[in-house]
Amino acid sequence: MRVFFCNKSNLVKNMKTHTEEKPYICEVCGYSVSRKADLVKHERIHTGEKPHTCEVCGYSCSRKSNLVRHKVTHTGGKPHTCEVCGYSFYATSDLVKHIRTHTGEKPHSCEVCGYSCSEKSSLVKHMRIHTGEKLYTCEVCGYSCSRKSNLVRHKVTHTGEKPHTCEVCGYSFYARSDLVKHIRTHTGEKPHSCEVCEYSCSRKSNLVRHKRTHTGEKPHSCEVCGYSCSATSALVKHMRTHTGEKPHICEVCGYSFSSKYGLVRHKVTHTGAKVTYFLLIHVRMHTTKSEKPHSCEVCGYTCSNKYQIKIHMRTHTGEKPHTCEVCGFSCSKKSTLVIHIRGHTGDKPYSCEVCAYSFTVKSKLVKHMRTHTGEKPYSCEVCGYSCSEKSHLVTHLRIHTGEKPHACKVCGYSCSQKSSLVKHMRTHTGEKPHSCEVCGYSCSDKSTLVIHIRTHTGEKPHSCEICGHSFSEKSNLVKHMRTHTGEKPHSCKVCGYSFSEKSNLVRHMSTHAKEMSGIV
Repeated sequence: MRVFFCNKSNLVKNMKTHTEEKPYICEVCGYSVSRKADLVKHERIHTGEKPHTCEVCGYSCSRKSNLVRHKVTHTGGKPHTCEVCGYSFYATSDLVKHIRTHTGEKPHSCEVCGYSCSEKSSLVKHMRIHTGEKLYTCEVCGYSCSRKSNLVRHKVTHTGEKPHTCEVCGYSFYARSDLVKHIRTHTGEKPHSCEVCEYSCSRKSNLVRHKRTHTGEKPHSCEVCGYSCSATSALVKHMRTHTGEKPHICEVCGYSFSSKYGLVRHKVTHTGAKVTYFLLIHVRMHTTKSEKPHSCEVCGYTCSNKYQIKIHMRTHTGEKPHTCEVCGFSCSKKSTLVIHIRGHTGDKPYSCEVCAYSFTVKSKLVKHMRTHTGEKPYSCEVCGYSCSEKSHLVTHLRIHTGEKPHACKVCGYSCSQKSSLVKHMRTHTGEKPHSCEVCGYSCSDKSTLVIHIRTHTGEKPHSCEICGHSFSEKSNLVKHMRTHTGEKPHSCKVCGYSFSEKSNLVRHMSTHAKEMSGIV
């Protein structure tokens, strides 16, 4: 197909698009173009010149095409409409770009890494990752970046200005894009969807991270220990375990933390306020079934989000996709694997601020802190007994109900605590895992070993408040106290005689046994 031009200069310009000749070069940054007019427009980036001005509002710009587009904002007209979704635009070029969101077309590709995108401007910005080019510089602190939008956002950190405000809650932001994302927390809009599992989210970056759960991709690696992760933020936090950096500082007491979450949690100790984040978690305990739209088809379990139901289904399928590379242990939850791996690495990221004791799991730190605060949030409705752990209350309630869910398969013995069953089973196996380092004595119960060690140390921690007599075992103190109180809780069912100790009752019962057999 032959194309004709009305003058020779236009033909010359057109030929350069075929030869890729770019004779016009920017003296500031080396950028080259095929037309002199394009170089003039480009140079305005460096000079800041904006010769095109709007007569209505005074807005000025470096390109005439931008002014034409701007003027439409005053007339209110958006003549270019998408036939697929009805969205309309001021300029034809914007419509062309928009249509690619429907077709998925990405005509612009990076020759270095193969990255492709729908807009040429996006490719130009992307190429700066490879070239390291940073065109935009902050006049205040010298900070430089590859994108103008990043510079605009950065400058606000000097002025403190947050011009974009949410009309719903009043929260304000430096950048409009951040406001758009924030508004989705109110509307519940989740425009980004996963093609594999139907997961949807409000941010594209979250979707990119989510997709790595399917691909297993972990592009971010620690140069110190080789740890790899799917998110940059996770690597930043991990690096602090090597550097010891704690950038989040409490303004009240100066205590510092490696994570923002740790600081938020700490601040509550000063204000006494219930942080909204924790309140939201707590409210879920009271939500009704209608607020938990995701149900398990097997057992009817309901939850508030798809991820929870996905994890729950593994209890039925037995699926354990997360495997330990060290010992082969597998589990259904990634969080469980993370905790398990700490058993190999010795990592204990949760530390007590009072006594420096550290834990592999956050829940254990929460329980430990109650030893300092004396908090006992779990109470028995029958007798008023209170304790610091829910598991202790569950065990205690069995005293009232008589429930003994743990049974021995050998002899049928049953008990209320699993730990008691473990100890009992040793009477059958003969296992004695607890040994004395002094004399080699071994026993099946750790508490028995603790008492035994006192025979070497001479320690007698249990003292009588009346006469000062002390004992190595609490049970001996209980027996001793009966010499003061006169209590005799063990009674003979035959003659009614009572004793302060069970062993005396057993000896006494043998006298009745002899009488009944005719032996005097």
